[in-house]
Amino acid sequence: MAIEKPGARPVTKPVAVPANPRFSSGPCAKFPEYNVNMLADAPLGRSHRAAVGKARLRAAIDGTREILGVPDDYRIGIVPASDTGAVEMAMWSLLGARPVEMLAWESFGAGWVTDAVKQLKLDAQVKTAEYGEIVDLATVDTDNDVVFTWNGTTSGVRVPNGDWIKADRQGLTICDATSAAFAQRLPWDKLDVTTFSWQKVLGGEAAHGMIILSPRAVERLESYTPPWPLPKIFRLTKGGKLNEGIFRGETINTPSMLAVEDYLAALDWARSVGGLEGLRERAYANLAAVQAFVAGHPWLAFLAQEPAIRSNTSVCLKFTDPRITDGAAFAKAVVKRLEAEGVAHDIGAYRDAPPGLRIWCGGTVETADVAALMPWIEWAFEAEIAALSETA
Repeated sequence: MAIEKPGARPVTKPVAVPANPRFSSGPCAKFPEYNVNMLADAPLGRSHRAAVGKARLRAAIDGTREILGVPDDYRIGIVPASDTGAVEMAMWSLLGARPVEMLAWESFGAGWVTDAVKQLKLDAQVKTAEYGEIVDLATVDTDNDVVFTWNGTTSGVRVPNGDWIKADRQGLTICDATSAAFAQRLPWDKLDVTTFSWQKVLGGEAAHGMIILSPRAVERLESYTPPWPLPKIFRLTKGGKLNEGIFRGETINTPSMLAVEDYLAALDWARSVGGLEGLRERAYANLAAVQAFVAGHPWLAFLAQEPAIRSNTSVCLKFTDPRITDGAAFAKAVVKRLEAEGVAHDIGAYRDAPPGLRIWCGGTVETADVAALMPWIEWAFEAEIAALSETA
C-alpha cells in the first residue's frame, strides 16, 4: 500500500522486515540463535548454596571478569533487584563519608539524585543536563564522591571517556553502567563502583544485578559506617570486613538458577563473537545503520546531537518535521503503526523523555534487522503525516 502525500512520490510499504522485531531497551533482545533448550542443564530444584549452585554462580562472576576485562583485584558480586538494587546498595553503603556530586542527564540518573537528596538527605551538589546532553565534566571534582550513569538509557547519551576522573582522586566514583557494560570500554582504573543488570546488553533475564568494587571502594566499606540503618539486602560487610562470600557466588538472597544459566549462555555467545570488542563492533554497526538513515531524512534527528556522546546501545531519535504539532501523539501513532505491522516492538521513547523513538542497538541485535527497520519508520512517518493532512 502506498501513502499519498501532496507534491511528492508515494511511500510504498517496505517488503523486507526485521527477522527479529525486538528492539526493546530492557529487557533487551536475546542473542541470535537463542533457544530455551540451552538452559536444560540449569540446576533447578537445587539449593544455590549446594556445590553445583555455587559453581554456576562463580562461573557467572568469572565470565564477567573475563569478557569485561575487570582487574583481578576488583571484586564482582551478584546482587538482588537488578541494576537499581546494585546502585542503591552502593549509595546506601558508601556515601556520606565525603562531599557528594550527583550527575544526571536522564531519568535514572535523576532517580539517584532523589535517593541521595531526599532519602539519604545528603547535602549533595547536583549537576544536571537536558535530555540529549551531558554535564560539563571538566567542572566535576573527583576528590568528592561522584555518582553518575555512564550511558543514559532514556536519553541516548554516553560519557565519552574517563579522562575527567583523576587518577589520584580522593573520592569514589559510583557508575551506573547498565547500558554500557558489554558495549563500551569502561576505564576500570577510573571506576570504583560499577553496576549493571543482566537484562541489558547481553539480553539476560531480569531481577539480578552486578556490582564491581575497586580496592578503594573496599577500603571505604571497611573503614566507614554510614549513619543510617542498612537493610540486610544492602549489607556488603560483616563484622566490619567485606563479606567476601558475596563475591564468590554466595548471594545475599536466593537467586534464580534459571536466570543464572541464561546469563551463562549469553556469556558463551559473547565469547563466540569476539568478547567485548566483538560486542562493541556489533553495537557500533547497528548505530551506523541508524546514522546513515538519519543523515538522509531531515525529518528525523538524534536526541544526542553531538556524535562524541551518542550512545551505541540506547539510540534515541526525535521527529523534527514542522508539520507535527503534537510530538507525543505523533510519535505514539508511529510506534503503534510499526507494532501493528509486527516490525518493531517497544521502540517508543521512555515516558519521562522527550517524545520520539528509542531503538536498542546493543550487540544482541542484528545489523540487518536495524537496516530493515529504517524504511518502515519512513513508511510510518509518511502515513502519519498524511493522516495529519487529512484532518487539517
